[in-house]
Amino acid sequence: MDSGNPITRRELLSRAGMGFGMIGLGGLFADEGMPVAQAQTNIQSLPKLPHFRPRAKHIIHYFLAGGPSQVDTFDPKPMLAKYHGKHLPVRNPRTENETGAAVMSPFEFKKYGESGLEVSELFREVGEQIDDFCVLRSTVSDQPFHDQAQLLLTCGENRQVRPSMGSWITYGLGSSNQNLPGFISMAPSNYPGPGVSKYRAAFLPNAYQGSFINSSDSDIDKIVENIRNKRMGVDEQRRQLDFLNTLNLQNLEKLGNDRRLESRIEAHEQAFRMQLAASDVLDIKREPKHILDMYGDTVQGRQLLMARRLVENGVRSVQVWFDAGIAWDSHDQLESEHRQLARQCSQPIAALVKDLKQRGLLDETLVVVGGEFGRTPTTELGSSDGEPKKEFGRDHNPYGFTTLLAGGGIKPGIAYGATDEFGFHAVENPVHVHDLHATILHLLGLDHERLTYRYAGRDFRLTDVHGHVVSDIIA
Repeated sequence: MDSGNPITRRELLSRAGMGFGMIGLGGLFADEGMPVAQAQTNIQSLPKLPHFRPRAKHIIHYFLAGGPSQVDTFDPKPMLAKYHGKHLPVRNPRTENETGAAVMSPFEFKKYGESGLEVSELFREVGEQIDDFCVLRSTVSDQPFHDQAQLLLTCGENRQVRPSMGSWITYGLGSSNQNLPGFISMAPSNYPGPGVSKYRAAFLPNAYQGSFINSSDSDIDKIVENIRNKRMGVDEQRRQLDFLNTLNLQNLEKLGNDRRLESRIEAHEQAFRMQLAASDVLDIKREPKHILDMYGDTVQGRQLLMARRLVENGVRSVQVWFDAGIAWDSHDQLESEHRQLARQCSQPIAALVKDLKQRGLLDETLVVVGGEFGRTPTTELGSSDGEPKKEFGRDHNPYGFTTLLAGGGIKPGIAYGATDEFGFHAVENPVHVHDLHATILHLLGLDHERLTYRYAGRDFRLTDVHGHVVSDIIA
């Protein structure tokens, strides 16, 4: 994405004194809406020019890990009532576990807003904001297993370690706030899934790695581990860091173009600056009472309020996990589990969209809500003899499920695509995960085929060799 005759990183760092003189200038340009020419600066995290004019500047991806049931939330299927307790007239596709007869949704659906889109009672608050959403009912994945499906949705690859979507976005666009990471991932209590694979930079420079924060608490020292140095003051830290930078820059002079060392220098500087910036941004107690009440005093409310404060302060990509596990994985007791889970997040989702809109941020912030797959319209059988479970559940369904999109150039108040009359397969305008990624990048001003990185002798991209922009859902 560089243009002209850029100076080397070594030259830039040398001219910039301690190596970061251009950061303040880059931030000033960004604040004034002025692009920072790639010929003038090669600091990895500075703002970069998109491929074309973007519709969105930021993205919040709210991950409902485990797989919410589309036929119980945003994709009503009246035919399931007709076949309730009976086998469907079509063969059940292969799923992780054996499934049996059809099960109608135990939840009532209602039309909301001017669009008249139907939403389950589980998400009543989201229903009241549904005119701001595009309900993508035809999302398709390749994987029926959690880890692989989550990797596909977050990294575009279901087996090997690849950079996450947030890392690709910050690689392509840089960060507009040098005091905060360009990509932040948050989850209550623990890392989401198996470690850091869902937000890592992989073979991209480490500057694009997601920074994890623990959103289970409102205490900044618990949200960001080791955010404050308890042994020395800021002035002493600055002197120590300047000395360390001097040594690192001397090594950089000898090594030449060493992205690992450059990333380490940037990480040290950013960690120092984050001490004050992160404390301010993540302190939701600064919000007025009516905003706190709108989101609710819950983990999910705090998470999404922090997400809004992060994008408001220039963070490019915020990945929010419902929890560190797979809470929505309702293989049994679906009715009680989904009701309890939706009660935690429906109000915060609606509050996030409403809050962004009233602040004039929704047009530039893309909000994505959904799981790694959906669930079957048939009941999961509980034993090898085919007997149903006492309380019904639904198995994994990657063949057709729902994703919610709002803001950031998305066409609001529409349902796009459709599953079959039972909710098993996407049969109208299927949108594969690769297509979803291509569309997200497009809204951010990035061509998914041009956003590449050469590694191990080939050019890699988020969408691999796949993906088409879904232009019909773009306003």
